[in-house]
Amino acid sequence: MNTVAKQSEDTIQNTKKYILDTARYLFSEYSYLGVSMGNIAKKLNVTKAALYYHFAGKMEIYEKVLDDVFNDLSLLMKEALNETTIEKKLQKLIKNYLDFGFKEKNLIKALILKLSPTDPQIKKHIIQLREQIADLIQPVVKEMFLNKKPTQKIDSKLLTSLFTGMMDSLLLEYSFLNKKIDSGKVSNQIVAILF
Repeated sequence: MNTVAKQSEDTIQNTKKYILDTARYLFSEYSYLGVSMGNIAKKLNVTKAALYYHFAGKMEIYEKVLDDVFNDLSLLMKEALNETTIEKKLQKLIKNYLDFGFKEKNLIKALILKLSPTDPQIKKHIIQLREQIADLIQPVVKEMFLNKKPTQKIDSKLLTSLFTGMMDSLLLEYSFLNKKIDSGKVSNQIVAILF
């Protein structure tokens, strides 16, 4: 690939990233249904045609934004796995999850709480990403209960669902009440209850 073609490709990738970053902000603030291609174009100070040059439509942009959100959340959740004890892993996992969810507002609600547009393709995409998040949480939950030496067989998948449901409810409640969440305090209290 010659230098001019490489620079052109880099410019296109940078432009796409800028569009996605702007759309991510708008989707996080106003949700999927509250944002149009016109809103994105206006925020970028470009025409809608310029957006359609890079993306087929709002759905493609939204799916790519959700993928970016999931990747960012995954990195934070994997960061928690580096902690030395199960209590610290769980505490960091809860804190990171809540901080991220509060920051991303509507995007995390769509990803985690399944509050999404009615389009089946987007719903399917969100369900796949949610399953991947559960796959990141499940080993920590499983390790936590293995250390407790339960008298009955524990269904780690069910416990993961209960655990994420608890965190999701906190995000929803604090978002609804428009209150700032003290994720450190909340994660400390949850860990104290479990241990």
